[in-house]
Amino acid sequence: MAEKTFTTTELAKFDGRNGHPAYVAVKGIVYDVSNLPVWKGGKHHGNLAGHDLTSVMSRSIHMETVLKDIPVVGKLVD
Repeated sequence: MAEKTFTTTELAKFDGRNGHPAYVAVKGIVYDVSNLPVWKGGKHHGNLAGHDLTSVMSRSIHMETVLKDIPVVGKLVD
């Protein structure tokens, strides 16, 4: 199966609202945070699903630990 790719415009549709899944991108990888209680409603600590959070996550000292258990759904291509 081919890997799913997302543009920033496509990623924005996955905002976790109105029944949509909640996806976020970090370092070009798109993660599905839909089933994480901390992302309820597509928001977490002021961050919004449907966005590239690379700059935010790069400041996190536990980024690798947090991301390792979150399902990957594809790659961000732009």
